[in-house]
Amino acid sequence: MKIIVDGMGGDKGCQEVVKGCVDATKELGVDILIVGQEGKLREELAKYEYPHEKIELLNAEEIISNDEEPALAIRRKKNSSIVVGLNALSQDKGDGFISAGSTGAILAGGLFIVKRINNIERAAIATVYPTMKGISMLIDAGANVDCKPEYLLQFAIMGSIYCEKILGKESPRVGLVNIGTEEGKGNSLVKEAYNLLKETNLNFIGNIEARDIPNGIADVIVCDGFIGNIVLKLTEGMAISIFSKLKEDISKSSISKIGGLMLKPQLKSFVKLMDYREYGGAPLLGLKKPVVKAHGSSDSLAIKNAIKQVKNFVEKDVINLIEADINKNT
Repeated sequence: MKIIVDGMGGDKGCQEVVKGCVDATKELGVDILIVGQEGKLREELAKYEYPHEKIELLNAEEIISNDEEPALAIRRKKNSSIVVGLNALSQDKGDGFISAGSTGAILAGGLFIVKRINNIERAAIATVYPTMKGISMLIDAGANVDCKPEYLLQFAIMGSIYCEKILGKESPRVGLVNIGTEEGKGNSLVKEAYNLLKETNLNFIGNIEARDIPNGIADVIVCDGFIGNIVLKLTEGMAISIFSKLKEDISKSSISKIGGLMLKPQLKSFVKLMDYREYGGAPLLGLKKPVVKAHGSSDSLAIKNAIKQVKNFVEKDVINLIEADINKNT
């Protein structure tokens, strides 16, 4: 299996990407095609001992930044690491693609170059959401701010398959984010989506309120990208604030410091659960081939885990399963 990695995407430069790729070849046994400025990539690779036959380079001199208009950048920067990498994927030079670069450019490139699965109306960003009961999947996390009920139905189908095959949740519970749990609540979008979802063979548990999401009420959290991105960003902000306040309070006195030391194993376990690096990245579900958006701040651990995620994505045949289920339900 060969996985294509954008060597120039992300906030930490190619150093962390290269190290993550080297670690992945040693631990996961995959082949890697790193796309980017070849001179810089070779300079970084020279720092490591690794099986040289496992890593190839594909030159791409341009970089798409986060402040560029995504669709325009994809059209203009044909020699960017994102465009060259996605073209390599569409030409079967690899089995999946990972980038920590511009989310908009990856999504636009995925749609224009890799293209959607037949009968999929919209591709969606699916992201792991840590809860008190482990992890769930939030879909859509920001790709589609305006949706139709049929889109939410397809998000639920794709998220359910991915959650079962990759996250290991048998018959995952699917919940529709709403302002109340009663049937008939919400705007026209969620009301109509509710009616569609209850007619499927999914394990649909009905409407869920935002306050119940962190408790793990659902394994697949379904919403439009506008709501999903707000839920995700609010959760991230709350987590950062809580950890910051906790750290501040623990350091206030000798007694609290001792208490903090006693709780250190439990705190480390909780921090690990909340750490995005442990989960790799967010798959763009609905495309014809596996594309994963890694966090912009990804270090080598996050890159390695994103590669592991794509490896599982391919091995579990998620794309074909989604296509079969969508065709059956449309």
